[in-house]
Amino acid sequence: MAYRIVVDSCCDLPEDYRRDEHFKVVPLTLIVDDTEIIDDETFDQLDFLRRVKESKKGIHSACPSPQRYMDEYETDEATDIYVITLSSKLSGSYNAAIVAKDMYEDEGGTNKVHVFDSRSAAAGEVLIAFMIERAINEGLKFEEVVEKVEDFRAKMGTYFVLETLEVLRKNGRLSNLKAALVSALNIKPVMAGDDGSIVKLGQTRGMDKALIQMVDHIKKDTANPETKTLVIAHCNAPARANKVKELVESIMPIKDVVIVDTAGVSSMYAYDGGIVVSV
Repeated sequence: MAYRIVVDSCCDLPEDYRRDEHFKVVPLTLIVDDTEIIDDETFDQLDFLRRVKESKKGIHSACPSPQRYMDEYETDEATDIYVITLSSKLSGSYNAAIVAKDMYEDEGGTNKVHVFDSRSAAAGEVLIAFMIERAINEGLKFEEVVEKVEDFRAKMGTYFVLETLEVLRKNGRLSNLKAALVSALNIKPVMAGDDGSIVKLGQTRGMDKALIQMVDHIKKDTANPETKTLVIAHCNAPARANKVKELVESIMPIKDVVIVDTAGVSSMYAYDGGIVVSV
């Protein structure tokens, strides 16, 4: 069967996947003060980070319209459409994709469409995309692919450490006082995704210790690592991403490690120096 994998722009696909005709990216819009930035191939990470640093009013994102998703469903090039969005608890992207599916079917569309709520972001969406492609290459039918990937998503783990909590402060998710105290004490929270929400696993002083603590959690939570692919998404921090790769490979027999740089939405969440890991 011909297929298409549609992802929102929080999915930090490797470059070779972005060039693959089977993959389509639906961009979100980033708003920094009064400036709108489309999260597509024109996104300039360094310029965006500069704008965020200088921001006075805050940073937000706007999800794609249902019509933008529907444009990807209305194709003669594929009969099986798989859609991956960032967590429905973090964005309206998932709901927009679902509304588009309903619109498409109401108008008599015949392609099969399934929307996956990643319950994650960034590296987590990438892993789900990898799993969909793998299941398709195994020759599974549409319904079998959906079942296998839904099961995989339920067991997937996403972990992250941020260099700074300034963006969380600027978009109103953290008080000024708490952000200032964390910054002054050089405290780095170690966090994870829990069914699409964000939870704190622990905290420590200094980034190096936080990364070690994060990797320890990954080892504890990952069964049969020799069969797993691990994705590391970093925001302007390639050396740090490689350090995490080395830490992981030193304590567990992981099958494969893929490192990607964050695009717009992930750069907004992770900010400069942030690391997101999914396995």
